[in-house]
Amino acid sequence: MSRSKGGILKKDGIKRNRMAIFTTTMKKEQSIDFNIKIAWHAISRMYSQYGQDFEISPSSGFVLLNIDVEKGTPATKIAPLMGLEARSLTRILKALEQKKWIIRKKDPLDGRLVRIFLTKMGREKRSFSSGSVKAFNKHILRKITEGELQSFLKVTAIVNEIASDKERIQEELQQLRNLKE
Repeated sequence: MSRSKGGILKKDGIKRNRMAIFTTTMKKEQSIDFNIKIAWHAISRMYSQYGQDFEISPSSGFVLLNIDVEKGTPATKIAPLMGLEARSLTRILKALEQKKWIIRKKDPLDGRLVRIFLTKMGREKRSFSSGSVKAFNKHILRKITEGELQSFLKVTAIVNEIASDKERIQEELQQLRNLKE
């Protein structure tokens, strides 16, 4: 197969759209979501190993990193910062509160708002998490170019945008239902 202008591939002299060929002959190792999931599982295992001796899980560390050290963070803002649903975060916050890594306080300016603050222990755990993330990123940045980093960030932003597009998801679900019938 050779590439021609406009992202069209030629095989046996027939012009074909690159995406049609890619999606019809795709192996799981070629799919974007497979590679993201495999990479995320490897990253999660690595952070689990880092945090094992410090009794901190990857999800707990991620939550701590999303809490403002000085001003605290409104409880309702943490889940969106992490790309989670609020109900998914509740269990983690409860566990962090039981470990005395965070405390909840009513906002003095808006009594309806609850802010999450780090305790002294929570700040120590956050510092450990931050150091782990920085060390991992440092290792990666040694192995890739600035252009590769920018391409990666651009692609992940597009993946997140597409995966978060509820209207697109509903349209594709309807197409799948129609195929099933």
